[in-house]
Amino acid sequence: MRAIVVTEFGGPEVLKPTDYEDPRPGPGEVVVDLLAGGVNFRDIYERVGTYERPLPYVPGSEGAGRISEVGEGVTGLGIGDIVVSSDLQGAYAERSVVSAERAVPVGDADPEQAAAAMLQGLTAHYLSHSTYAIKPGDTALVHAAAGGVGLLLTQMIKLRGGKVIGTVSTAEKEKLARDAGADEVVRYENFAESVRHLTGGVHVVYDGVGKNTFDDSMSVLRPRGMLALYGAASGPVPPVDPQRLNVAGSLFLTRPTLGHYVATREELRWRTGDLFGWVAAGDLSVHVGGRYPLDEAARAQEDLAARRTTGKLLLIP
Repeated sequence: MRAIVVTEFGGPEVLKPTDYEDPRPGPGEVVVDLLAGGVNFRDIYERVGTYERPLPYVPGSEGAGRISEVGEGVTGLGIGDIVVSSDLQGAYAERSVVSAERAVPVGDADPEQAAAAMLQGLTAHYLSHSTYAIKPGDTALVHAAAGGVGLLLTQMIKLRGGKVIGTVSTAEKEKLARDAGADEVVRYENFAESVRHLTGGVHVVYDGVGKNTFDDSMSVLRPRGMLALYGAASGPVPPVDPQRLNVAGSLFLTRPTLGHYVATREELRWRTGDLFGWVAAGDLSVHVGGRYPLDEAARAQEDLAARRTTGKLLLIP
């Protein structure tokens, strides 16, 4: 099969297209012929070595496709079924293996839409429903509101009756954020001042940017507010003195990750059920900002890192 194989950590140039051995399913696993794979910041963190993993490897964990082989002991799934997962063993490829327990049938959903919604949609779901469960009337600051997570998170906050202030970098991205339901949209420059002008403090900040926004994010929280730091697109945040949380108003700081919020099959199906149900009902719009041939994975990651994109980026084998 054709796959992107990383043999050393480094820049986008280490994402090398090559012919690679076809995967085979072990007990409890299925092989998926991929129709679309997701491109995520996590893939970049792994490529540069921030998130360690053994070399060589095929990047990516998110995608949708048709089951072509079924391992011993698999029940409830069969050859020809179209499934989506954020736990694939390499999504930058024509085929991948996944545990049947972590594969979700897409039903009537379009496979590309399912691939585009899966990882970022689950992230938006756990942030808005569990990490800080939005209540009617709550005000949230959503960084990168025109990004893949940001657009979905904004819509979910509105579904739960919250208000959204979003940060963006351009007029084009502002329009996307407003179309997704953001009540106010501000630029990153002096965003803290803008947020304080609009509100006496927000209940929660959902921050996937990291180093460049962290301090100002903390400064716009109301007493007992929460800063949910779920990513580090601008770099990792330096160590934090817990006493800062006291002085700033008994704040809460958390660094959540998706794996801990879909640890069981039941929780995974709850979140995906909500997600695909909203998409099917027209209550949640999934914006695909770019489709790239598999061999152009390096360009996709470059565009994502440079914030030249909006919404979700997909690799099409």
